[in-house]
Amino acid sequence: MAPATSNHPEGKEEVGRHPAGPRPSSEDRLAWLTQQLEALLENAISTPGRWHMLLDTSATLWRYSGGNIALLMAQMEERGQQQPLLVAGFREWERHGRNVLEGEHALWVLAPRTAAKNTETNPETDAKTKPVVADQNSGSTKEAEHRRIVGWRAQAVFDVSQTEGQPLYIPRPMVEVGSSPMGLWPSLVKFAQNQGFTVEQSMSQYGLTSGYTDFAGRKIQIGAWLGQEERVAVLAHELGHVCLHGPDDKLGKLYGSGLDHRGLAEVEAESVAYTVLRAHGIDRSAQSGSYLAGWANQVVAVEQSKLSDSPVGKDPTNRLEIARSTLARVTSASRSILEVTQPHNLGGKPATGGAAAFERGDLTGPVTGHQTVNTSPKIDAS
Repeated sequence: MAPATSNHPEGKEEVGRHPAGPRPSSEDRLAWLTQQLEALLENAISTPGRWHMLLDTSATLWRYSGGNIALLMAQMEERGQQQPLLVAGFREWERHGRNVLEGEHALWVLAPRTAAKNTETNPETDAKTKPVVADQNSGSTKEAEHRRIVGWRAQAVFDVSQTEGQPLYIPRPMVEVGSSPMGLWPSLVKFAQNQGFTVEQSMSQYGLTSGYTDFAGRKIQIGAWLGQEERVAVLAHELGHVCLHGPDDKLGKLYGSGLDHRGLAEVEAESVAYTVLRAHGIDRSAQSGSYLAGWANQVVAVEQSKLSDSPVGKDPTNRLEIARSTLARVTSASRSILEVTQPHNLGGKPATGGAAAFERGDLTGPVTGHQTVNTSPKIDAS
């Protein structure tokens, strides 16, 4: 593929990789990204372990959407480079005192095109209106409430390794086996409470299971006999069910709230738990491996079941749509939990104000404890 360029507002060039030929139009770029995402998901279905790798990247880039996490991972792999750590647009890096290195190829992600919501209620257009997602990178939540998504566009971004300038202090917790960060259990309990659930530790568990979510009673039961790390892991798993498999969740029912497709629902919940714990530096590969390895088989199982049914509304009916759906659901649920538990990593987006922000605690993803600030690795590409 030949590099294609687009002009920056200040006359500099932004280089990205696209199919050979003239500079692609916005529509061509969007189609190219869509094809890239579909190819990656097809590969994930056919290649054992690929889903596991997607979740590892999600634990680092958890502030991004599932589709963009997959696109960033695939593009960095194609170039033979390490996985992205912090990703931002050209202007965003300038605000952090860093500049994109000469000749660097942009990474491309999907970004929403938004427009102001109509002041008058229009049932036909309102039905198509979607909330602006957290992956947007611009504007406040208050501003987002007054806008709607009207389409999608390709947006050029760069990893921190492609920039130089002001040093950035980036907390990267060591991923360890058999550890549980202080404060993770109470923060998970807080998330459950925010969703209207109580958490109980009991020696008389429902069906002798390690964990159980009672949607009718709005409570989560965790086995009191479990060790600290196991209790945290089981609670994170149950919170995956809380986020994704409630009685009113249409896709949750499709993927396993009842007896059918229980396997995919379990994979979704365990994927959320794995991502949340890994973002906090806990490696659960050994315990979660069998769940995660079965993701592709469960996606295909749902597809085969749906082929005999009449499609309902816009439910995903083929394996590609199901794979895209589960990736979006898992990463969205993980992000909602991590926004409460606040791991030390920044979720793939630079902290406001660069290194000085760590001293003030003014971060996109707050770092707890001054020791983390002092010991965080310093990246200086200059």
